[in-house]
Amino acid sequence: MESQDIKPVDPRNEELIENKNLTLFEAILPIIILVGLLAFNVLYAFGDDALSGSNQFILLLGAAFAAIVGFRNKVSYQAMMEDVSKNVKSTSSAIIILLLVGALSGTWLLSGIIPTMVYYGLQILHPTIFLPACVVICSVISIATGSSWTTSATVGIALIGIGSTLGMPIGMVAGAVISGAYFGDKLSPLSDTTNLAPAMAGTDLFTHIRYMMLTTVPTLVVSLVLFIILGLTQTTTGANNNEATLVAIKETFTISPWLFLVPIAVIILIIKKTEPLIALLIGTLLGGIFALFFQPDLVAKIGGSTTLNLMSGYKGVMNAITVQTNFESSNEMLQELFTAKGMQGMLGTIWLILCAMVFGGVMEAIGALTKITEALLKLFHTVFGLFASTVASCLALNLTASDQYLAIVVPGKMFAKAYENKGLAPENLSRTLEDSGTVTSVLVPWNTCGAYHSGVLGVSTLSYAPYAFFNIISPFMTLLFAAFRIKIKQLSIK
Repeated sequence: MESQDIKPVDPRNEELIENKNLTLFEAILPIIILVGLLAFNVLYAFGDDALSGSNQFILLLGAAFAAIVGFRNKVSYQAMMEDVSKNVKSTSSAIIILLLVGALSGTWLLSGIIPTMVYYGLQILHPTIFLPACVVICSVISIATGSSWTTSATVGIALIGIGSTLGMPIGMVAGAVISGAYFGDKLSPLSDTTNLAPAMAGTDLFTHIRYMMLTTVPTLVVSLVLFIILGLTQTTTGANNNEATLVAIKETFTISPWLFLVPIAVIILIIKKTEPLIALLIGTLLGGIFALFFQPDLVAKIGGSTTLNLMSGYKGVMNAITVQTNFESSNEMLQELFTAKGMQGMLGTIWLILCAMVFGGVMEAIGALTKITEALLKLFHTVFGLFASTVASCLALNLTASDQYLAIVVPGKMFAKAYENKGLAPENLSRTLEDSGTVTSVLVPWNTCGAYHSGVLGVSTLSYAPYAFFNIISPFMTLLFAAFRIKIKQLSIK
């Protein structure tokens, strides 16, 4: 998965809560209310500003409606709060990661790391190949690190900057970054969801990865074709002004290939299985140290002084880590690129995640998640129907539980026996869990994954979702294979 850290506990130990008194309509009612209120909020009231706070309160209202349903079905307030508490606790690592990503983006801007990436990227990546190049670059980094979260927080931010400077639609660029990041994340043996899915289905890791490649590689190919077409049809404004842009970057920052040592060090740490929290902290500190050596005048200015000294150096680095910092440029296109929000800029995303966990916790406590999954399991009786109900269940849980772990764990536990009864090998289930549970989480604004990537890349979920082709196509690809019985492995008869 995207983060290797959203849950500090083993999700395989997750207990599924059943409520015999709850009806299917009652289980679905809070979702209907939530989606309706969110749609009104986004389409008619606040638009893209809905994530500034109003959507967060809507999630709490959805939780309140779910709680009323729970009270009607003899679920105690204490039981609901215990599940809310468990859900909020499960996001502790994700919240710290978000704060560190904000800190890292601040020191990487101050040190000139991100501008250096953009500077060299503008010289290498032509607008017509930029989108597919984003997919390939992010795929490689994500396979190496096993984390789409790390990919977005490092090269993803730089690619957004390059795309913005080239004049590419920012939603397209974010969609390409996320498509590549999730392709690598799905196939990396270092990814936690790639390990979790086969564990829940009852198969081994490398059997799961080999079987998953049958649907994942064609999905990537189709996605690349779509991005190539998009790239060829885009009329960019930045390509003709590259020289002026490069000069403007060098006017503000000292550009040096030595600055690449910091992101390379972070990626190596992740590959060596260093905990992401530690790797991000080291990356932040290295960014601060490199800023003192490569951008002393900028550090002094941010620290409130004309010359660099111990105090202005300390204040400059700390300001970059914690609050919004801006660097003036003669090029208006670069003004947004030369802005970092620090840890403070991540608080809105953290707020969204916490409210989403309240809604997911109440839904889990009243037994709604299990009730919905059971209904989907009973809905179909054919092999294709079984695959379709698995996909629908994963999508429903990403929408309701706001946590992709639960979108893998709950259907994994509920559907394992059904696949066995149909004579299907467990890797069919593990592949379907990843093709639908893992990749679609980032398309939901209030899911931890959607909130994270939106916050880190600075692009709203609704803006990048239509262009996250890999994530959109994956569930349909697994259903296509099921419909035509392509590579549907049967249980071996012993």
